[in-house]
Amino acid sequence: MRNILIGCVLFASAGMIPPMQASAQDLELEIGRDGLRIERDCNPRYEDCYRGERRREFYDDRPRCSEGRALRKAERMGIRRARIADVGRRTIDVRGRDRYGDRIHVTFGRQPSCPVLS
Repeated sequence: MRNILIGCVLFASAGMIPPMQASAQDLELEIGRDGLRIERDCNPRYEDCYRGERRREFYDDRPRCSEGRALRKAERMGIRRARIADVGRRTIDVRGRDRYGDRIHVTFGRQPSCPVLS
């Protein structure tokens, strides 16, 4: 198995396979005891690492819940003077007051429907 993998790597490096669209900084190839390992130097938090590939469920093309949509949903729920308290990668926190003047804290998910988490 190891010889097959080494042969494939040598064949690819000889130029028989069309070049991939990754530069040397984006792709890391290691051959070790465990076999062939390929790693991408990409941080999905800041970059679109899956462009051109099958995207994972988190990186789909549907619109995500934005701050404005969360505020509008909070106002429809009856929260007065709603404001954004915190925005995270997966949640949006909204604070405001109810009709009696008590403080309310609502957490919305970033899914397309802005689900109420707490």
